[in-house]
Amino acid sequence: MGTDIKYNQRYIWLISLTAALGGFLFGYDWVVIGGAKPFYEPYFNITLPSQQGWGTSSALIGCMIGATLCIWLSDKLGRKKLLIFSGLLFSISALGTAWSDSFWWFNFHRIMGGVAMGIALNLSPLYIAEIAPPEKRGMLVTFNQLLVMIGVLLAQVINWQISLIDKELPDSATFDQIASSWAGNYAWRWMFAAEFIPAFFFFVLMFFVPESARWLVKNKEVQKAKKVLTKIGGEFYAELSISEINTTLSKEKLSRVNFKDLFHKNILKIIGIGVFLSFLQQWSGVNVVIYYAADIFQAAGYSLKQMMLNIVVVGSVMVLSVFITIFTVDKFGRKKLLLIGTSSMAFLYLLIGLTFYHEIGGFVVVFLVLANVMFYSFTLAPLLWVVLSEIFPARVRGAAMSIAALAHWVGNFTLIFSFPTIKESLGWANNFWLYGLICLLGFVVLKMVLPETKGKTLEAIEKQFIRK
Repeated sequence: MGTDIKYNQRYIWLISLTAALGGFLFGYDWVVIGGAKPFYEPYFNITLPSQQGWGTSSALIGCMIGATLCIWLSDKLGRKKLLIFSGLLFSISALGTAWSDSFWWFNFHRIMGGVAMGIALNLSPLYIAEIAPPEKRGMLVTFNQLLVMIGVLLAQVINWQISLIDKELPDSATFDQIASSWAGNYAWRWMFAAEFIPAFFFFVLMFFVPESARWLVKNKEVQKAKKVLTKIGGEFYAELSISEINTTLSKEKLSRVNFKDLFHKNILKIIGIGVFLSFLQQWSGVNVVIYYAADIFQAAGYSLKQMMLNIVVVGSVMVLSVFITIFTVDKFGRKKLLLIGTSSMAFLYLLIGLTFYHEIGGFVVVFLVLANVMFYSFTLAPLLWVVLSEIFPARVRGAAMSIAALAHWVGNFTLIFSFPTIKESLGWANNFWLYGLICLLGFVVLKMVLPETKGKTLEAIEKQFIRK
């Protein structure tokens, strides 16, 4: 874009922040289960590993459904309508989970929230990428990830503070003591119910943001797109943007996706990169730390209250780490940061496994876990969505990103659901070493096949990697 373009920074940030609230809600809903786990499990008398895995991962079934809906609907209905729908589902799920009187209804409402999570995590970064000027796109999409991490931290802080309300609960309470306590009956309910306020706020605000200009052009609503783009960067920016978008779409049908296009060899190659990156982000294992932090820190010798505080520290590291990405993603590029992350995590998993193998608990485990979370949080966590929002061609961008997002949720579910059983079979040390090998494999593959996308318009990326 030309250097004479003067962007409406306030407007860009307002609509990006509104869309990023979807990421915030994802972060809260994603992590609230970890802090609630020590309390709802005694309430529902959950003792089997399979039950523990299902209670922790049931929302991920909804995430897969949400991602699948986006495959069929995001290019047909647009980004805005589906994000509004996700805000409604977040609101209903928050209250429904809190009021659940059986494990069945608990999981039903968790799955409903999962549908909202699948939509929001897919479309919030995609919407921002399609609205943002190219030189600010990496930062703004990463800002969505910052909101995800703030949602994570807020959930952990709220969980921690609510857990402290029950003064009569012993610091080393047993399963039965928790089941009969105030915390076991009500604390977990308030943890889920607190999400309703930001969820309803997001639902209302999404009515006031514009639809994606790129989606509008693709669906022959050029005047609406011009109005949005003019407000973002002026008339010259609008004309230039529309010209570029039309160039990429000129030989294609604009009204709907032809799913046969997804099987073109060049597009399949890019989808393959996106799917691999999605599975890598999950099977790298850090979400085990997030979902099962209570079990990890208890195994390292910490009490219930110490464990809840450690979980808050994990969330704080995740938030602060994203600032590294914000200030480096458009300077160093996506690929270099991903290679730093995967190699560092592989080494740290080696060390974490050794601490459990030699039964070294306490601060050493916490320090290594926090270091691992830090590298994940400024590399794999945000950059997956930055890369996915950039590499797919406009013709199938919504559907292709939804396929990669579905792979993300399949990876997440298989990781979280299987962890209790795998941990019982392999032990803590072997489990962490397995994640280290996966990160090492990810380093090798990404170094060989991942293209760099920093500083390029979405149309330029398409020309370079799809139509060469």
